[in-house]
Amino acid sequence: MFPATSRRYATTVRKDHNHKAAKQFLMNNACPLLRVSALTTLLGSEDRPIRVVDGVDLEIRRGETFALLGESGCGKSMTALSLMRLLPSSGRITKGSVRLGDTELLELPERTMRRVRGGRMGMIFQEPQTSLNPVLTVGRQIAEAVRLREDHSRDRTLKRVPKLLRAVGIPDPERRSGEYPHQLSGGMKQRVMIAMALAGTPELLIADEPTTALDVTIQAQVLRLLKGLQRETGMAVLLITHDLGVVAETADRLAVMYAGQILETASVADFFARPAHPYSGKLMASLPAPEKRAGALAVIPGRVPTLDQPFQGCRFVDRCHRVMDRCRDQEPAWHAPSPKHRVRCHLWDGSEPTATAGSKESGTKGAAPCDRMGKTVLRVDDLKVHFPIHKGVFRRVVGQVKAVDGVSMDLRAGETLALVGESGCGKTTVGKGILRLIPSTGGIVRFNGTDLTRLGGRAMRGYRKDLQIIFQDPFAAMNPRMLVGDIVGEGLQTLRIEPNRAKRLERVHSLLDRVGMPAEAADRYPHEFSGGQRQRICIARALAVEPKVIVCDEPTSALDVSVQAQILNLLQQLQRDLGLSYLFITHNLSVVSYLAHAVAVMYLGRIVERGTVTEILDAPRHPYTKALLSAVPTVDPDRRCEVIQLEGDMPSPSQPPVGCHFHPRCPETGPECARAYPTETRLSPTHTLHCVRVGEGSQGKSDRC
Repeated sequence: MFPATSRRYATTVRKDHNHKAAKQFLMNNACPLLRVSALTTLLGSEDRPIRVVDGVDLEIRRGETFALLGESGCGKSMTALSLMRLLPSSGRITKGSVRLGDTELLELPERTMRRVRGGRMGMIFQEPQTSLNPVLTVGRQIAEAVRLREDHSRDRTLKRVPKLLRAVGIPDPERRSGEYPHQLSGGMKQRVMIAMALAGTPELLIADEPTTALDVTIQAQVLRLLKGLQRETGMAVLLITHDLGVVAETADRLAVMYAGQILETASVADFFARPAHPYSGKLMASLPAPEKRAGALAVIPGRVPTLDQPFQGCRFVDRCHRVMDRCRDQEPAWHAPSPKHRVRCHLWDGSEPTATAGSKESGTKGAAPCDRMGKTVLRVDDLKVHFPIHKGVFRRVVGQVKAVDGVSMDLRAGETLALVGESGCGKTTVGKGILRLIPSTGGIVRFNGTDLTRLGGRAMRGYRKDLQIIFQDPFAAMNPRMLVGDIVGEGLQTLRIEPNRAKRLERVHSLLDRVGMPAEAADRYPHEFSGGQRQRICIARALAVEPKVIVCDEPTSALDVSVQAQILNLLQQLQRDLGLSYLFITHNLSVVSYLAHAVAVMYLGRIVERGTVTEILDAPRHPYTKALLSAVPTVDPDRRCEVIQLEGDMPSPSQPPVGCHFHPRCPETGPECARAYPTETRLSPTHTLHCVRVGEGSQGKSDRC
């Protein structure tokens, strides 16, 4: 159970409406719950070990949310695994101290440490699908976690499972406990993982990228859940993430990690007001925003250095825009720009006339995206993609999954049309249906006046070069047994654009150079590159056949903010140079605000609102669009809205609700919403929506902003 301090805090918070004041009082007056000193973790061989965690110091207080942020490969997750002593077989902690309260965790025998894991310390992982056993019901898995932590009888254990599910906001917990992981949505699975972590009533919860793979609406639900549990229990949270918006809205303090080392620690308010390290400043400048549309986003050149080498000076030296001679051979000491702000950087040692390492940058100046659109190159009218539901021995069709149910849109030359919505709404299916990668059930797709839905396989082959796609997962989209040169040039050979191998390879080298990759990359395999580099290779492959339209299916969702900036800059530059049209499928509305010219909002197979990027982001009218925008975390406090909570999950496309598909979750619903699906309402030549209540209530953004 929790210590007396935590119990008193929990009771106080329930009675005190000012939760922030109570939390701040506890944080200021309590001793640190977790103290980490000089923690060093090595992986690999003894002769050339990889120093994944190198001398890390941090403190986390009771009731506090402490964020650990940085790029992929900087050591965030390995730090968490070191705290839990869950390292891989080649991992070992060679130095340091980890104290949880008065207990030194590194000195505990494994048998005792097992009681700490899931007891005083809990952990939820980034991908719940891989963390849950697919052949056991979620109730049985939670019950197993309860039995391991508490000596309960079978009956008491089974009674506690629904209570835990109810505590994490899962409706109908008795029924849900008998379901398997694949029957739950991503948000539901993440809630189950939180329930399992809470089985041992932890004092410290480690959340490793808990919302990275979730939509903004589900992300808001999970973050609200964690905040609520914190208020009720007084537990501390170590939040590992690379999402600066999530950190700004949920954390109290943070640490910036790079190449296995902490570079900066501060309160969230101090950090976002003035990041002190050049690395932190570049991360902030890499964030997409509407005001940055007139220029390229700031990028961090290069990549995180390998950790199997000795470091003499600053580890960020090869990527730093403010590098000095002493940065290469002198390790920087800690400095304090303010009482609660510490940074490891030579710029703050007093010898420089201006120590403004974290000044906010607007990015490299460049031309704005072309707003002078050409003629319509792609017109989609009433596109439908239905999948039959088979049942029984004879595979009778008993229903239809209406993944796409009447989508219409136009795309002009040189335009980026963003298609946004929650996972499962049909965005990717629209893209594949347009490209004829899956057969359509109905509707028309015209490319330069030609109806693609009426073309056979051979006739469609002639249009493949004009219509290309960039997939969300670049590694899964490439053959791991093929060299990059063959992958990029495959379309040139298959479509008989360049049959000569020597000329084809010359063209591949030119394409790789265009996307910022060296020519020698053609002789390497996909696994030898980072995620951002693999995405560049996929872009080069799409460009090889000189397309007119590219469907970009979540091309930046799995990337760090710095790598995301590089890809967005590249896509924007290619559009200016080549006049490309993009159908940009995403749920990242920050990216939409920077890159898109027009936006279509999709829900349960249908587009509910459509307009220019200014009309949709600045003056949304559909309740679903308002909810999506309110849930987007932002680092700018002036742009934050009170989140419009959407309860529950999206209904099944095999049984859509009668009337407006959104009305069961809509905060503005009325009796008329359940009678019939709303007809289209045109608010301007470019702004349309489907809502019977348009014109009622407030216009534009919610008054919660």
